Amino acid sequence: MSRSIVRQSKFRHVFGQAVKTEQGYDDIRVSKVTWDSSFCAVNPKFLAVIVESSGGGAFLVLPLSKMGRLDKNHPLVTGHAGPVLDIDWCPHNDNILASCSEDTTAMVWQIPDQMGTQPISEPIVVLEGHSKRVGIVTWHPTARNILLTAGSDNLIIIWNVGTGEALISMDDHPDLIYNVSWNRNGSLFCTTCKDRRLRVCDPRKREVVAERMAPHDGIRPMRAIFTRDGNLFTTGFTRMSQRELGLWDPTHFEEPIALLELDTSNGVLLPYYDPDTNMVYLCGKGDSSIRYFEITEEPPYVHYLSTFSSKEPQRGMGFMPKRGVDVSKCEIARLYKLHDKKCEPIAMTVPRKSDLFQDDLYPDTTGPDPALEPEEWLEGRDEDPILQSMRDGYVPPKSRELKVARKNVLDSRPIPRRSMSSCDGSANLPPQLVDRLLEEVKNLKVTVLSQEKRICDLENKLSKYTNGTA
Repeated sequence: MSRSIVRQSKFRHVFGQAVKTEQGYDDIRVSKVTWDSSFCAVNPKFLAVIVESSGGGAFLVLPLSKMGRLDKNHPLVTGHAGPVLDIDWCPHNDNILASCSEDTTAMVWQIPDQMGTQPISEPIVVLEGHSKRVGIVTWHPTARNILLTAGSDNLIIIWNVGTGEALISMDDHPDLIYNVSWNRNGSLFCTTCKDRRLRVCDPRKREVVAERMAPHDGIRPMRAIFTRDGNLFTTGFTRMSQRELGLWDPTHFEEPIALLELDTSNGVLLPYYDPDTNMVYLCGKGDSSIRYFEITEEPPYVHYLSTFSSKEPQRGMGFMPKRGVDVSKCEIARLYKLHDKKCEPIAMTVPRKSDLFQDDLYPDTTGPDPALEPEEWLEGRDEDPILQSMRDGYVPPKSRELKVARKNVLDSRPIPRRSMSSCDGSANLPPQLVDRLLEEVKNLKVTVLSQEKRICDLENKLSKYTNGTA
C-alpha cells in the first residue's frame, strides 16, 4: 500500500486572519484612478493610502496607532497638481516617503511623528525630469537616498534625493513600463513592459544585461520581482487569458524553472515577496482572496500553501516590512487590504504553542540602516542589506530630518583662468597656511560627524524611553 509523502515545511500551516473591526482604518476614500499600482504603502510607523481629492492629487498618512474611524479634519499630503499614482516609504528612514503623479513629477516628503491639522503641501524635494506622467517610484534597497522613477515617456531615471539631481537615465524601453523591482543588493533591477519583454538592467552600465520575450503568452500586463537567490518570479496571463505565475533564472532565460496556471480572471496579480521565508503573496486587483506560495530548491520549486479569502474585493494592498510584524504572535507577514472606504490589516501567522521567540521563523532581517552612500553605489560598490535581530522586536526611532543639499550648476563648470594683472594676491597663500587651513577643515568634519552620531544615539535612546521599552 503506497502512501503519499507530505512535503515538510514550517510554513505549510500559515493562516491569514483579518483584525477586528475596531483595529482597522475606516472612512478612507481610496483613489479610483485607473492605474495598476498598490495605492497603499506601510512601514512600522505609518500607513499611507492614495485617496480621492479635488484640485490635484493627494494621499493620506496615518500613524499605525490611529485606528478606527478617520477624523474628517485629518490633514492630507497635497502637493501634486495631478492624481497620485504610486507611493513608497524609504527603507532607511521611516519618516520619508516618495510619491509620483500624473503631473510628471516625483516628490519626496518628510512626515512628522505628530501630524498637525494643516495639510502637508511642501515636499522637501521635487524631482522633475519626465515629460509624461510618472507611474512608478521605488527606493534602492541598500544605498542611502537613491530613488528610481519610471514614467509614461518610457524613461527610467535614478535620482540622488539628497542633492535633488538625476544620476542615471535609461531609455531602453520602447513602450509603457509596467513595473520595476530591484534585486537584493541593488546592483540590478528587472522590468516588465507593454512590448511583452522581461528585462534585467544594470543601471550603472546603463544597459540591458538579459531579456526574455513573452515569458507569458498573453498580452495583458505582467509583473516581475527578484527573489533572494537572484531568480525572477513573474505573474501574467496565458493566450486564453488564464492567470499564470512563473519562476525564471535570468542567466538561462530559454526555459522557465516553473510555470503554473492559476485561474481565469481579469485582475493583474500583484506579487509581494518576503526574502526571509522565501514566500510570495499574490493579490489580484478586484479579487477577494490572497494566495501564498513558498519558493524552494526542490521541484516543483513554487509550492502552493493556502488562500486567505474574504467577501469584499480589494482595491489595493500594502505589505509591512518584516521589522514591523509582531514576533510575540508568530506573525510572519502583515498585509493591508484596501476596500472602497476602509483599510483592513490581515495578519499571516504560523501556529505555534510556545510563547518563546521562534528562531526558525525569524532569521536576522533587513534593518533600517543603509549599507552604502550614494557616491559609493554610483562608483560600482555593492553591499547586501545590513541585518538586525528580531528577538527583541523593533522600535522605530524618532524622526530624522532628510537634508537636501542642492548642487550649484555653476560648480560643475570650469573656473575661468584669471590674467596675472587681475590677481589681488589672495590666491598666492603661503603653503604652510594652506596646510593649516586644510587640517582645520578636516578636524571640523570629524567633529561634526561624531556629533551627528551622538545625536542619533540619543534620539534612539529617547525614543525607547518614550515608547516604554527601556
